Amino acid sequence: MTTTKIPARQIRAQYDSATLRVYQAYSDTIADSALKHQTFVSPPFKMERMTWIKPSFLWMMYRAGWGYKDEGQARILAIDITHEGFAWALANSCASHPEPGMDAQAWEALKHRSPVRVQWDPERDLHHRPLEHRAIQIGLSGEAVRLYAGEWIRQITDVTPLAHRIHALVSEGRLDDATAALPSESEYARD
Repeated sequence: MTTTKIPARQIRAQYDSATLRVYQAYSDTIADSALKHQTFVSPPFKMERMTWIKPSFLWMMYRAGWGYKDEGQARILAIDITHEGFAWALANSCASHPEPGMDAQAWEALKHRSPVRVQWDPERDLHHRPLEHRAIQIGLSGEAVRLYAGEWIRQITDVTPLAHRIHALVSEGRLDDATAALPSESEYARD
């Protein structure tokens, strides 16, 4: 049996011909509003704050503790966005930290021009242990948040019950069943 090693930085996501799925975790108030409106509206969502989207289900589970970490992350939402929106976010991004040797003035200018931040954090397994490859996180601010809420979102689904079910399977040591229940994510390659 041969296994293919995942590159250190590869966007992996659940997607189809129309949309790509990202995840966010919110309080009941924000989640209920988003589900009702099928987008984020202010209030209760704060358009002026940076909002982070994550294509990796397991990274979201790590970040939100399967929806049990705190009340502000109790609800896990799956947000299906357009490929065009995702491409726009990447094209208008910069790294969340300056490159080594970059001076402060150049860094501030780059951040000012870039409404999107990208960072790569270690992907996680079912026990939240870090893996060798990384998962992308994308921080949207300013114009990017307005486009996200106003144009890119096609559907919002509450996947908290799925998160809790997989967590229960992991807690029971039923890792094969937990793995089988995970959303299918593959290398993001859009023609």
